[in-house]
Amino acid sequence: MWPLRRRATAPSLERATESELIALVRNASGAAFQEIMRRNNRRLFRTARSILCNDWEAEEVVQDAYVKGFSALESFRQESQLSTWLTRIVINDALGRLRGRREHLPLSQLDETAMDEIIHFPGREPHTDPERETALNEIRGLLEQAIDALPEPFREVFVLRQVEGLSVEETALVLSLPPDTVKTRLHRARMRLRRALQHQLAPALKGTFPFDGKRCQRLTAAVLRRLGLRADLA
Repeated sequence: MWPLRRRATAPSLERATESELIALVRNASGAAFQEIMRRNNRRLFRTARSILCNDWEAEEVVQDAYVKGFSALESFRQESQLSTWLTRIVINDALGRLRGRREHLPLSQLDETAMDEIIHFPGREPHTDPERETALNEIRGLLEQAIDALPEPFREVFVLRQVEGLSVEETALVLSLPPDTVKTRLHRARMRLRRALQHQLAPALKGTFPFDGKRCQRLTAAVLRRLGLRADLA
């Protein structure tokens, strides 16, 4: 595995460009690798979950995608953004896992999720009304269920566009679709959600499928271990 060497400090990495981080990772910088994961964890997790509708499977797919991606980093020509390249790997792996699941599970079990996995929303700010926080969490839960119930092609586009905030062009590139198809699928996804929920839930969208805090740290540490790297952050 790659040799270890002195890493850059965390503040400088936070300001580093993607090209600079890639160069550092190619020279075995675990800290730069960690910074790349910090920037991409949420998008990749949400993308995988939009296909699999399962938190733990999505997390496993993201781990595997990082290992595959960074093990083959020398072949990355930087003709697209690294985030786009990684997202494509996640989509391919998630779809492959979904196909395997369909081959082995009865149809009635395809949309079941692990009941013991609790989605942790961002921490409550001081002086937040507990009743309001409870209501928001309930709304987010309903929204996540409605998103999970969307047909897979609509769900992928909706999560990338509406939840993750990618542009039409970025979504089209990631999913290998014409931009007009992205627009059509997003429109149909919104219509289905409106019918399912009966009222507008846009203010809650940014809190759905969070991937931060301990979960983000756990995944990052696991990938670093699998690659034999460590992050020396000052």
